[in-house]
Amino acid sequence: MDWRAIAAAVLVLAPSLTFSGSPFTSIHPEEAYPDPQLPAYFDPYADLISQVQRKLRERGFDTGPVDGDFNSKTQAALAQLQLSAGIPVSGQLDDATLAELGVEREQAAAGGTGEAAAGESVEPDQGPGN
Repeated sequence: MDWRAIAAAVLVLAPSLTFSGSPFTSIHPEEAYPDPQLPAYFDPYADLISQVQRKLRERGFDTGPVDGDFNSKTQAALAQLQLSAGIPVSGQLDDATLAELGVEREQAAAGGTGEAAAGESVEPDQGPGN
């Protein structure tokens, strides 16, 4: 048998081998599952952190992606802002830092948790296991 005949047979049979009519494919079976309504770990401060990350980026501080994750890069950018603005450097979202950024703490309450007391810094939970 000629190699061209074999190649033609493979091209003809390949689609029938991969599309069996099942909702699952051998390549991406996860596509059959619906997207979850909430992430596995829901952070009620994610919106507040995203706004802080946007404001820091607008001022030229690199927070990494605007994803609502209070990671070490976001914390370092926050500390640099505090240093440049003459705010005591803590790397945390205290009232003076939020005021400097023009972000209001009430936005965290929209996530379903209460507000922090006046003057108290917001230290978002770093996720399960901390």
